[in-house]
Amino acid sequence: MAGSGEPPTGAGTGAGPAGGPPVTPPTGARRPVTVVSVSAALRAQFFPDRVGDRLAATTDATLVDDHAALTGVDLASVLARAEVLVTSWGVPRLDAALLDRAPALRLVAHTGASVKPFVTAELFARGVTVTQAGQGMARSVAEVALTFTLALLHQTPRFDHALHAGTEWHRAEQTPPRHEILGCPVGVVGASRTGRAYLELVRALGAEVSVCDPTLTPADAARLGARLVGLDELLAGSRIVALHAPTLPETRHLLGARELALLPDGAGLVNTARSWLVDEAALVAELTRGRIDAALDVFDEEPLPTGHPLRALPNVLLTPHQAAGTVQGRRRQGEIVVDEIVRYASGRPLAHAVTPELLARTG
Repeated sequence: MAGSGEPPTGAGTGAGPAGGPPVTPPTGARRPVTVVSVSAALRAQFFPDRVGDRLAATTDATLVDDHAALTGVDLASVLARAEVLVTSWGVPRLDAALLDRAPALRLVAHTGASVKPFVTAELFARGVTVTQAGQGMARSVAEVALTFTLALLHQTPRFDHALHAGTEWHRAEQTPPRHEILGCPVGVVGASRTGRAYLELVRALGAEVSVCDPTLTPADAARLGARLVGLDELLAGSRIVALHAPTLPETRHLLGARELALLPDGAGLVNTARSWLVDEAALVAELTRGRIDAALDVFDEEPLPTGHPLRALPNVLLTPHQAAGTVQGRRRQGEIVVDEIVRYASGRPLAHAVTPELLARTG
C-alpha cells in the first residue's frame, strides 16, 4: 500500500497492493471514497495480501499513516469527498470541527473494538453510521486469558520469577498448591464476545464455570454452559476469576478492596479486559500480601512505569496490553472492516453496527 495521502497501488484498476491478480468489486457495489487512517505497520497486519486486495478493489482509498493528517491541509480535498473513514487506535475525537471537514461522511469503520474514545454524539446526529471489528479480537484475547488461567493454576509466574532471580533450586520449588483446570471453579465476570469465547475454551478443558452478568438470565447462562451467580458469590467460590466486562460508570472499580478480599487464598485474577474494572492500588496491596496471584494485560497507566510495584511481584504475570495482537486476529479485524464497507457500498445492513444505545451499555 502507498504512503500517507496517496491512493493505494493500483487504485482505479482493481489491482491489489501486493501486485496480485485483480479483485473484482461485488456486483452492484460502488467504490466509495475512503480515508484509511491506519499506520503502515498496522495496515500490514489488518489488510495483508487478499484482504488488502479487496480493500483496494472495493474502495477509492487514500491511506493515511498519521492521524494528525485528518486535521491538516493536505488531506482537505479528499476528506471533503470521503464517505467512509477507517480508523485505528489513537484517532482524534470526531467532533463537529473535524466532521465539518468531512461533510460527505456516512460510515466510520473502526479496526478495533471500543469506539468510545473518539465517537461523539455529533457523529450520530449527522447520520453517520459506526461499525467496529471487536469480534475479530475475541478469540485472540480469550486464548491469552486461557493461557493466563493455566499459568496461574500451575504457579508458572512464581517458578519463572524465582529462577530468573537466581533463587536456589530447593527454594524455587516451594510454591502454593498447584491445580489442574479439570473440575476447577472458574468465574467469568461479563458475558461479552471475549467472555463467551473464554468460557467456551475453559469449559472444553473441563472447568466448572459460573458467570456474573446483569444482562443474562439463568436460562441464558445455562445455554452457555455456566451457572448465573452474583458477584460476591462468584468471587468467593472461584479459584480463577476472569474479567471480561465493559467500561461503564457502574463497572468502575468493580473489584475493590472488599471484593478482592472475598477471593479464596490461592485464587488467581485474570484481567485481559480493562484496568477500569479493578482498583489497582487495592490489587497491588492484596498481591503484595502474597495471598492471591494475578495475570494482567491492562493497567491504569500505559506504558506501565518501570518502577511500578507490579513489576517486582513474584506472583504476577504481566504482558504489555497485547492480548489481541495475533496474526490471525489482526487479519480477522481487517476482514470485518472490508466486509462492512462492502455491505455499506451495496446498500446492505451492517453486521457490526454500533448505535448510541449499544454504546451506552457496552465497552
